[in-house]
Amino acid sequence: MTVSRAELPKASDQQDEEPSGAPQKVGLISLGCPKNTVDSEVMLGQLERQGFEITSDLDQASTVIVNTCGFIDEAKEESVETILEVAEAKGEGRVRKLFVAGCMVNRYAEELAAEIPEIDGFVGLDDLTKVGDLVSLGSSAAPAPSRAHVVFDDGAERRLVTRSFAYLKVAEGCNNPCTFCAIPVWRGRFRSRSVASLVREAQHLEAGGTRELVLLAQDTTRYGEDLGERRTGLQKLIEALLANTSIPWIRFMYAYPTTLDEGLLELMGQEERLVSYLDMPLQHSHPDILRGMRRGGSATTYLRQLEKARRHAPDVSLRSTFITGFPGETEAHFQHLMDFVREVRFDHLGAFVFSPEPDIPATQLEERPSRPVAIERRARLLEAQEGISLASRRSLVGKTLDVLVEGVCSESEHLLEGRHAGQAPEVDGRVLINDGAAPSGTFAQIEISEAFADDVVGHVVGPLDQPGVVPAAVMGQT
Repeated sequence: MTVSRAELPKASDQQDEEPSGAPQKVGLISLGCPKNTVDSEVMLGQLERQGFEITSDLDQASTVIVNTCGFIDEAKEESVETILEVAEAKGEGRVRKLFVAGCMVNRYAEELAAEIPEIDGFVGLDDLTKVGDLVSLGSSAAPAPSRAHVVFDDGAERRLVTRSFAYLKVAEGCNNPCTFCAIPVWRGRFRSRSVASLVREAQHLEAGGTRELVLLAQDTTRYGEDLGERRTGLQKLIEALLANTSIPWIRFMYAYPTTLDEGLLELMGQEERLVSYLDMPLQHSHPDILRGMRRGGSATTYLRQLEKARRHAPDVSLRSTFITGFPGETEAHFQHLMDFVREVRFDHLGAFVFSPEPDIPATQLEERPSRPVAIERRARLLEAQEGISLASRRSLVGKTLDVLVEGVCSESEHLLEGRHAGQAPEVDGRVLINDGAAPSGTFAQIEISEAFADDVVGHVVGPLDQPGVVPAAVMGQT
């Protein structure tokens, strides 16, 4: 890994010390996926427990921790750029300490230490609960590349950074042999948490106001396999969560096609609190590319699974993710993927360009499309999906949906924002509420009036007996 940087100013000798006895202020920048978000919440919880003051204003922080992502080139570049920005602030005397955490620590810490000497220390994936001690010491030797092996349970306190919903990480690591992914290299083998631990954490989250629980792992549908549950582990976990909490919405992300059990789809159709939503990252559809990726299944079996989901839960929303530019992908292979996407008509779709990492098997494969070609294919795929998504959103116009209100819109104080059951947090767009009122954390009835490719717009119509909920018609009379 090579770090490209401008010349940074040297650290100032005039950095102000915090007043004696005052808690050290720590800011944390969390990058990458929701699983990284959970790791950040664990670190924040540990820091707060040890008396550190957490601040979201990085200009006020004496110590800044950057929790990195190392999945693909773009993620690594964002992580390095963020580290360099904080290093520059340190050189100008605005930050006293810079720590780096997360995936890039287990993979690239030695290189980062050599190329960015402003880094004061590292927090590896197995050291999240030690973050307070590491920050207090002010230094930590760069660890050699290693795989994580720890599983953090409900004893690791978290400080949530989400609104109304919370992620629940059910397992760590991954056993899948995908040739495009190096996550097992640093996250380690798949290892599940116990049902009892997850139920306790869910109950704690509910007591703190969580209204939606989002279950996560690298391969969430493999949950419990290492505990002897075979293919039914995730279903048993969800049944335990349903029985032992009253959280209104429960959903799971990252279903792997070969570990998804049909019983989960049946439960989705039967249980109102298990939202009708299926996120299954398929990566491609053509058999040649799937074989090169070492992905199980085929376009035919994928279609069969998605049809089962729609049969068991007719209102299900479908999401997937695909890769363009994988070694060997021809225009014919890509057209196969385009046809597959048009046939399925996913409600939500993400795509990324193949990243030739040094420690993944696919990098050794030949005839890789050029990066401009891969980028152009991704753009075409997303353009095709935009029309499908827009049609899906327009079908909601005139309907009244239950929406989890999350508060004031991040772009405008004149709007509220929330999500309906078919929208997972942070990835699937929002419901923008332009009239009426409803408190954050409330399930309000929203009549949809406009639709766009990402978001839909609507106004509050009820429920009339919910405290703080004011329908648009009533607002207009006041």
